[in-house]
Amino acid sequence: MKNVPKAIVVLWIGLLILLYWPLEVRAAVIQENDKPVPIMTWEVKWGNAHDRGFISEAKHYDEVWERQGVDKLENSIINPPSGSLWTRLTIPEIQEDNDAIRFENIKGQHIVIYLEDQKVYENYHYNYDNNAVLLPLTMENSNQKLYVWAENTDGQIGIYGTVEVGPYSVLQGEFMRNGLLDVILGATFLFTALAMLSCTFFLGKFYTGLWISLIIVISSIGTMIITYSPFLYTFYQIHGNLYSVLFDLSMLTGMPALCYFFEQVIGSGPYRIFTKLRKFQLMYSMVAILALILYFVSSGEWDLFYVLLVQKGNGIILVILLTLLMIGTVTKALQRDREGILLAAGYGTFALVSIAELVFYYQRNGMYHLLWWKWAIVIFIVSLIAILGNRFAAKHTKVIEYSKELELFNNELQRSEKMEIISELAASVAHEVRNPLQVTRGFLQLMTEQEDNKNKGYVRIALEELDRASGIITDFLTFAKPEFDHIISLNIADEFNHIEGILVPMANLEGGKITTDIPPDLWIRGNSSKFKQAFINIIKNSIEALQGTGQIDIWAYAQDGTVKVHVRDNGEGMDEEALVRLGEPYFSNKIKGTGLGMMVTFRIVEAMHGEITFTSTKGVGTEAVVTFAEFVE
Repeated sequence: MKNVPKAIVVLWIGLLILLYWPLEVRAAVIQENDKPVPIMTWEVKWGNAHDRGFISEAKHYDEVWERQGVDKLENSIINPPSGSLWTRLTIPEIQEDNDAIRFENIKGQHIVIYLEDQKVYENYHYNYDNNAVLLPLTMENSNQKLYVWAENTDGQIGIYGTVEVGPYSVLQGEFMRNGLLDVILGATFLFTALAMLSCTFFLGKFYTGLWISLIIVISSIGTMIITYSPFLYTFYQIHGNLYSVLFDLSMLTGMPALCYFFEQVIGSGPYRIFTKLRKFQLMYSMVAILALILYFVSSGEWDLFYVLLVQKGNGIILVILLTLLMIGTVTKALQRDREGILLAAGYGTFALVSIAELVFYYQRNGMYHLLWWKWAIVIFIVSLIAILGNRFAAKHTKVIEYSKELELFNNELQRSEKMEIISELAASVAHEVRNPLQVTRGFLQLMTEQEDNKNKGYVRIALEELDRASGIITDFLTFAKPEFDHIISLNIADEFNHIEGILVPMANLEGGKITTDIPPDLWIRGNSSKFKQAFINIIKNSIEALQGTGQIDIWAYAQDGTVKVHVRDNGEGMDEEALVRLGEPYFSNKIKGTGLGMMVTFRIVEAMHGEITFTSTKGVGTEAVVTFAEFVE
């Protein structure tokens, strides 16, 4: 699951490249003589109160037409003299029969277009006033008059944007591009939400709320972009009311999900302001959705609550919501929180663009077409996916850490269980075996005084083996009862002076060399005999691992209230499997080894409340680090 956000980002980059690249290539291959010719000026006059878009209404010879153009849109104003406007323009000379005229945008809820006396276009009444129009022309239409009647109950009215004449195939591409890009962009959002929804079943309980809320936000944004596109209103006008309802419904659904996502990322805030904001937004959206359903079911008759809560109030609430969330995001980013920085970068871009467009929209009383928010929101969604991906990565890292800790814990538990079994076995067996061995040794000593020289060699060997068996039993008893009766303050340097005296001759015989570097002021609490026994076992293993000439370095130091003793050799070393099993009963790399010596060493260090760790590389050497609590008088 941690790779899902990365895959979504890659999908977005690929789709955007596929979305724009062919259009740029196509634009580059348009021939110079195929370029459309813009129409810069036309004439306008206000309609009468009862006009219905009949051509006869435009041909009253006693009425005055005013000259207008793209640089002078005086009639795109609020509270016009009437709710309709006639526009008249002249078709330029047409060179071929496959030409067309394209209107980038005609503002009005009801549009009727005539070519001389023939009606060539009409749309329907909807809550949408952006109309892209493409009309085919022939050579016979050269220098003919084209009349456009536009009616709008609120907002701008008339021609708004580019008007151009040119080859039908070229203008058709531009005509479809303006709205189709929005549809493709919105469909990409919906496809992303669908892909994320399909992954929900594999998500488990980790961040399910964040994941679902992000799916709702992305799908809501995708639906809003599609239903706000001129493409649907141009080619599929019959469902215009449905598009408007879906746009509002998507906004009202996405806002509570957005509040929840932010609350999870930036926290509840001071006085739990973001939690209260989420709850308020949820209640407001529920009431507004009810008003929207009532408006839709009543076919627009019950529109009071819809106008107040959805058309008027929702925009104001959205501005306040985006502003508060922006403040919380910036505050989180200033705390140098990684998620806060990501959120501030993405959401900051979206919020600033959206707030600026909404303020501009309300300042002009709806005389502005919201455009840039849908592109800024791409950056915002990518930042949300990045935040979720960051959380997945962090969770994955924690799972790996927990797995490693669990493995170490299981190994330690297995070792502890084995040692417990050996401890019980040693306690019961050692006492039963030691007494018969002592008796046997006594009789053998008496026999050495009476036997002739022929049997003395065998008796000596028997005594040596009995002594070795006694040593093993002693190790068993040490392991079984590691508690010490004589606990004193131990000077590490003094203890190692005795250890050196015992092991240096042994190392020299093997061809090795021991060096020590131990400060004289290191003290711990413990049993001197057992301390020596533990380190003698460790150092003897290092001497035996040298297999000839080699070096054993021993040094100690104090660190953060502890005393650390290092024993490092450059012997044959151990592989990972042997290193893991080190200290297990009856495991040894030596031919005649029993593994009890190292097992006892672990037990002694544990009884002295210390810790021992080994690192080793095959063919390089081994290093043991023993840590004790420092004793300060």
